[in-house]
Amino acid sequence: MQQSNDTIEVLGARVHNLKNIDVSIPREKLVVITGLSGSGKSSLAFDTIYAEGQRRYIETFSAYARQFLGGLERPDVDKIDGLSPVIAIEQKTTSKSPRSTVGTITEIYDFLRLLFARAADAYSYNTGELMVSYSDEQIKDLIIESFKGKRINILAPVIRSRKGHYAELFQQIGKQGFVKVRVNGEIKDIVTGMKVDRYKTHDIEIVIDRMQIESDEDTDKRLAESIKTAMHHGDDVMMVIEQESQEVRYFSRTLMCPTSGISYPNPEPNNFSFNSPKGACDACNGLGTINQINLKKIIPDPKASIKQGGFAPLGEYKSNWIFKQLETIGEKFSFKITDPIDTISEEAMEIILNGGKDKFTVASKTLGITKEYKIEFEGIAHFIKNQHDDSTSNAIKRWAKEFMDEVDCTECKGSRLKKEALYFKVNDLNIADLSQMDISELTQWFAVLDVKLSDKQKAIAVEITKEIRARLQFLMDVGLNYLSLSRSSKSLSGGEAQRIRLATQIGSQLVGVLYILDEPSIGLHQRDNERLINSLENLRDIGNSVLVVEHDKDMIARADWVIDIGPKAGRFGGRIISEGTPKQLMQEHTVTAQYMSGEMKIEVPKKRRFGNGKTLKLTGATGNNLKNVTVEFPLGKLICVTGVSGSGKSTLINETLYPILNEYFFNGVKKPQPFKKIEGLEHIDKVIDIDQSPIGRTPRSNPATYTDVFSEIRSLFTQTPEAMIRGYKAGRFSFNVSGGRCETCEGSGVRTIEMSFLPDVYVECETCMGKRFNRETLEIRFKGKSISDVLNMTVDEAVDFFENIPKIHRKVKTIQDVGLGYITLGQQSTTLSGGEAQRIKLATELSKKDTGNTFYILDEPTTGLHFEDIRVLMDVITKLVDKGNTVLVIEHNMDVIKLADYIIDIGLEGGKGGGDVICKGTPEEIIKNKKSFTAQFLKKELN
Repeated sequence: MQQSNDTIEVLGARVHNLKNIDVSIPREKLVVITGLSGSGKSSLAFDTIYAEGQRRYIETFSAYARQFLGGLERPDVDKIDGLSPVIAIEQKTTSKSPRSTVGTITEIYDFLRLLFARAADAYSYNTGELMVSYSDEQIKDLIIESFKGKRINILAPVIRSRKGHYAELFQQIGKQGFVKVRVNGEIKDIVTGMKVDRYKTHDIEIVIDRMQIESDEDTDKRLAESIKTAMHHGDDVMMVIEQESQEVRYFSRTLMCPTSGISYPNPEPNNFSFNSPKGACDACNGLGTINQINLKKIIPDPKASIKQGGFAPLGEYKSNWIFKQLETIGEKFSFKITDPIDTISEEAMEIILNGGKDKFTVASKTLGITKEYKIEFEGIAHFIKNQHDDSTSNAIKRWAKEFMDEVDCTECKGSRLKKEALYFKVNDLNIADLSQMDISELTQWFAVLDVKLSDKQKAIAVEITKEIRARLQFLMDVGLNYLSLSRSSKSLSGGEAQRIRLATQIGSQLVGVLYILDEPSIGLHQRDNERLINSLENLRDIGNSVLVVEHDKDMIARADWVIDIGPKAGRFGGRIISEGTPKQLMQEHTVTAQYMSGEMKIEVPKKRRFGNGKTLKLTGATGNNLKNVTVEFPLGKLICVTGVSGSGKSTLINETLYPILNEYFFNGVKKPQPFKKIEGLEHIDKVIDIDQSPIGRTPRSNPATYTDVFSEIRSLFTQTPEAMIRGYKAGRFSFNVSGGRCETCEGSGVRTIEMSFLPDVYVECETCMGKRFNRETLEIRFKGKSISDVLNMTVDEAVDFFENIPKIHRKVKTIQDVGLGYITLGQQSTTLSGGEAQRIKLATELSKKDTGNTFYILDEPTTGLHFEDIRVLMDVITKLVDKGNTVLVIEHNMDVIKLADYIIDIGLEGGKGGGDVICKGTPEEIIKNKKSFTAQFLKKELN
């Protein structure tokens, strides 16, 4: 082994499935760890090296601080030497808060706020003029210059266009020794009991002084005193009126409009922050969107009557107070609750929706008496709005949201900021305009900014713009030129979020750090791969060690050192099968090496499928950056949607097509992005979206429960002779209900130890030793195995074990077919990777009886998959298509694209340069296109 100061030595690592391995990783190099999915790459990189780095960092804290952090377990490893501080850049670390945006994560927005607070010009929102501000000395000189030899009144404005009688105000002004005020343009003496009409709007100013302006010392002194007093009472604003012409001039210490006299506070960085009360728009609290009542959701069918449940929030007629009130409103406006809603008068609808109070009498013709009624109704729409805004219960808020739409805020038009903040401009643009530009546009704007600034602005802004330019360049380098700063961070994909963090880290220019990255190339088009690899090499060249878990051919070929873990996955993996430079890797006969050298490859099909001749046609999609796209999806084929990152693939499929289909088949509530029409829905009978979200968020969920094979296994155990004698039902074998489960850990097999500030830690239950069930339940055996033994079987073992039980065999066989034979049936879903979770969902779908008319949507299914796993996955997808189903895949991976029957390429660039269909057809037709980036890379694969 090399000298230990040049390497990180890991000795005896046994975390998860690692087989007591020793590995030495060269420092200050770009090192790639590769291998089959589930072979133990993440166990080595994250659960061993990163976990130990974290633990050592926490050990440097004082004992007092450590008690709040809880003890981090030592990873199961004998020794790690040569470890430097570790930073992990994973995929799942962005904030889901609606307040977090690309600008706030990268801190570029913070620098922009500083730039606008210090170097922007302010304009009046009334007249559009440049705002001015003066010191007291300048105001004095201006008054002497403008009004020399004239008589003037100096006034302090106290009330501006507001209603009220202001009796107390006049009394207070009088007490302070002032004798005159100007009310609505007319100067009056202050008298006792003076007040104005409380229902009209008024302008009130105190008359501070009336004087003749001469250029002598006395005038000078008196004027200075009067200015000071006027500023004190007028909140840093004062007025001067010339006696003869009645010309009004405003002066202010803060920013002020010279014509209308409105003033802004002096700008501070938090006046431009939508997360601070000083800058956030008051209507939407800085979120940019508000929830508005949608009457169509409250009254889905205007032809229905109130009694039939025409008002969706109320449902059908029940004998309760609300319906009695509606009957009373009917008495007043002469309608019955059995009448169709669209026949009810507008006045009545106004009270039903927005509420009202009223008392009225109705004469009864038959009895000759009058009956008194009283309406006190909050209004249905009003009630929903109040529940949404004020309720503390999440369930009630969700209920109220069902009748509302999220729309851009009407006050700030989605810019999130107060009106004043938007009238501060640099080079004619405000901070919201800059936030909405693509990173590439913004970079160009900053490149030419210096020429447009005044000398004073340049001097102030030089350091700020330098920082902003550097950070924008880092975002360009990792291929994120299509994002805008205002893009909400919860709408970012895992790969994008990871690359933003990478850009931020490159920006911090740390040296001597070990960076660990988890598949940074996810969601990147081959074209942008080069940029990403250059960014990582840049991190390495300034003196850092970079450790990347990756399956990408280019990345492996450019690495300084490659560690291949295998040979298979799960318990058959966890060994180092080769390590060395990429050249040395090629000499080995590992699966990775064979795919790299081309010995093994995914074969291109001899001929493409013709489909069933039917199509699904989407017309006029205009969401986000889509430019009125019309696209046909031929059914019964494997369709691949390609294009560079940010070109609009997800908008077209995940945000337009899927919500439309989901709404049509399953009444989904997500609103699709705008489109004109869709045709051909009658040719498919359901839509299934298989994404990489976890199959469950607690240790209780596992592949057996998710695929529903566990129900069948429990039924099987109830039919064993011993269980029948004891009278055990299926519930006895469930770890989610009391009876058969271990009560100490409530059937989860682990105890949760809550850590404040850190994620929860799970430790094995000491009563059942992780078996989940109590002694009596474990005594029931089938073929010598207890229910706990079955949960601990790998899928491969289960396939043989349940060979003669078709119901169970069919389900476990499909899990094996998607390449997950190595996971155990009871493996906690929290320990499954995204790719594994997605394949379990696929297996669940495959095991169902299908009609052959299903439309499947998969977004980047190859994430986290090795070349060999992609082959297995594509075999499964091919089976689905061969049964007549349509599978639509959004993908960058050439191995998948070359297998497609039909490709839709969207581009050309990302962001504003995207949103068009560049070309469509079979792979053979696509590669003839000269413009498409996908075509260039596909050509190499097909030849």
